[in-house]
Amino acid sequence: MRRSGCVANLPASWCMRSGTRPVELRLECREVWSAIVSATPLTNLNVWNFVTSPTKKLSPRKRVRRWVTMETTSGILLMVAAAIALIWANSPWREGYAALAETTIGPESLHLNLTLATWAADGLLAIFFFVVGVELKQELVAGSLRKPREAAVPVFAAIGGMLFPALLFTLIILISGDSTALGGWAIPTATDIAFALAVLAIFGRGLPRALRTFLLTMAVVDDLLAIVIIALFYTESIDLLSLLFSLVAIVLFGLVVRSRKPRWWLLIPLALVAWAFMHDSGVHATIAGVVLGFTVPAKLVHGEKETRTHAFDDAVRPTSSGIALPVFAFFAAGVSLGGDESVNDVLVQPVVAAIILGLVLGKIIGVLGTTALITKVTKFRLADSIGLRDLLPIGFLTGIGFTVSLLISELSFPDSEHTTGAKLAILIGTALAAVLAAISLRWDSRLARKRDMNEDGIPDRDKALIEDED
Repeated sequence: MRRSGCVANLPASWCMRSGTRPVELRLECREVWSAIVSATPLTNLNVWNFVTSPTKKLSPRKRVRRWVTMETTSGILLMVAAAIALIWANSPWREGYAALAETTIGPESLHLNLTLATWAADGLLAIFFFVVGVELKQELVAGSLRKPREAAVPVFAAIGGMLFPALLFTLIILISGDSTALGGWAIPTATDIAFALAVLAIFGRGLPRALRTFLLTMAVVDDLLAIVIIALFYTESIDLLSLLFSLVAIVLFGLVVRSRKPRWWLLIPLALVAWAFMHDSGVHATIAGVVLGFTVPAKLVHGEKETRTHAFDDAVRPTSSGIALPVFAFFAAGVSLGGDESVNDVLVQPVVAAIILGLVLGKIIGVLGTTALITKVTKFRLADSIGLRDLLPIGFLTGIGFTVSLLISELSFPDSEHTTGAKLAILIGTALAAVLAAISLRWDSRLARKRDMNEDGIPDRDKALIEDED
C-alpha cells in the first residue's frame, strides 16, 4: 500500500479521512504544513473538505479495472504470464503447452481457422494496438507531440534508440555470416512501454517527473515507428480488395465514433469486420487496431466534457492490460528448450548475441548518443529538471523490448531454430535491461532524495516527482 504522502507530524487521520486523489492529497498535506511553519494563511485550499470529505467507495468492478491499468500491475502481469509459459514449456508437461498453443479454432470459410497462439498475436494484440492508436492520436493533437519544439529531443532520441540497435544487430549478423538471420533486424528496436513504466514506477520514486514524460514521448514515437516497420517490412503480399473492404469498415467506424452518440453494438462489429479484412489482405491484422484508434476524436465534440480518446482509453485499456497483453505473452514466451537442441546450442546462435547486445547496448547508445548530439548541435534542449546523465536509466528502460519484439520475432523467421533463439534472446535481453534500469533508478532515486531534503527534513513541495503520479 502506497504511503499517503503526509509530511512531518501532521495527524494521519487528516490524510486517511480525505477522499482526495493521491496527488491532490499529498500537495494539500504539504500546503497545510507550509502554512503552519510559516504562519501564513492557507490559500487555494479547502481545509474543511480536505479533513472531513468521506472516502469514495468504488465498486469491485471499478477496483479491478483500476488495478489492472496501474503501471506496476500491467508489468507484473506480463512477467507472470511469461514466467508461467516458460516454466510450462520446459516442464515434463510441455506437450500440453504445445497442444494448447496449436489448438485451432475459427471459421475456415472466412480464413480465420487460426491457432490460439495466432489468435493471441493477431487478434488480442490488435486490442493493444488500438490503445496505442488512441494514445498516438491524443499525443499528436493535444499531448507531448503537439509542439514539435518541446518534443524534438525525445523524438530524435527514440529514432536513435531504434536505429543503433538495428545497425548493431545487422553488423553482428554480417560478421557471423548467418545471412538468414538478417530478417530479424527490427527485433531489438522495440520498447515495451508497459513493462518499462512498471520498472520506473517501482524503482524511480522521487526522480523528476520529466523523466517519465521523456520516456512516454519516446514510447509514442517508438510505437509509431514499430507500426510502420511491421506494415512495410513484414508484409509479404497484399490482397487489395480485402484491404479496400477493411478501409471502408474503418471509415464507417470513424463516422460512427464521431457521431453524437456512438453505440458500442455498432462500433464493435465494424471493428471486427475491419480487423478480419485486414487479416485477409496480408497486412498484419494489428495495423487495423492502430488505424481504428486514430479515428477516435482527440478534441472535445458535441459539447462533451471529456475527449473521446480519453473515454475510449479508459474503456479499452483494462482489457488490453489485463487480458490481451498477458495472454499474448503467455503464448509468445513459451520457448521450449527440451527438444533436439540444448540451451547451449541455442545460446551460441549469432542472432541471440545480436538481439541481446542490441537491446542492452544498442538502445542506450542510441538514446544517450542521439540526445547528446541533438542538444549539442541544435537549439533543442532537455527539460530544466533533467540532464543527460539522468537519462542513463531511461536508456536501459528502452532496452525492455518484450511485447512488440516477440511479435516481430514471429514475423521475421520462417524456421523454428531462429525463432527459438530470438525469443530466448528477447527474454534475456529484457531481463538484463530491466535489472540495469532498476539498479540505476534506485541509485539515482536515493541521490535525488538526499539532494531534495531541506534543513528541516521536509521535501520541497514544488518539485514534480514520479512518486506524485496517480
